[in-house]
Amino acid sequence: MGLMDNMFGFLFGDGAQKTIEIFKENAERAVQCAHDTRQDTLQQFQSEFAHERRGWFGQTVDGLNRLPRPIMAFGVIALFVSAMSDPLWFAARMQGLAAVPEPLWWLFGAIISFYFGARHQAKGQQFQKELLQSLEIIPHVTCNIAEIEKLGLAQNKSLKETDGASSDRNAALEAWRGQ
Repeated sequence: MGLMDNMFGFLFGDGAQKTIEIFKENAERAVQCAHDTRQDTLQQFQSEFAHERRGWFGQTVDGLNRLPRPIMAFGVIALFVSAMSDPLWFAARMQGLAAVPEPLWWLFGAIISFYFGARHQAKGQQFQKELLQSLEIIPHVTCNIAEIEKLGLAQNKSLKETDGASSDRNAALEAWRGQ
């Protein structure tokens, strides 16, 4: 390798490394650049999805925002129960709903759609935030796994060294030969 370095140094001067990098990418620099890009992206996502602390009013509004879905679900179940328990009462209420004009039904549908759409978007953003937090710990987990594997290999190696000649023996083969 020294001969090649001397030859490239003679041909290209001190810029031999830069000249070589024109034809072949510097792998170490590429890995570092990819790591930096990944870290910058995670930092941007973390700042974008940072969750600020809310006071009692914000918590109360969040609690109220969680009520419509269960109320609607239990309301539909209550309609089924009322239809079975008192069919005349149920029929009278359904006749009242049949009198509601169609534009009002469209408005009601739009309001419900926007509510559930906004909730879906908020939950999606929360999921992305949790996913990014999970992705942040992956490098630490892989390093820990590598360390554990190194410890396991070192332990296996030390076990083989302590066994000495007995590790070269094949007990099953010796038993077969003995028969």
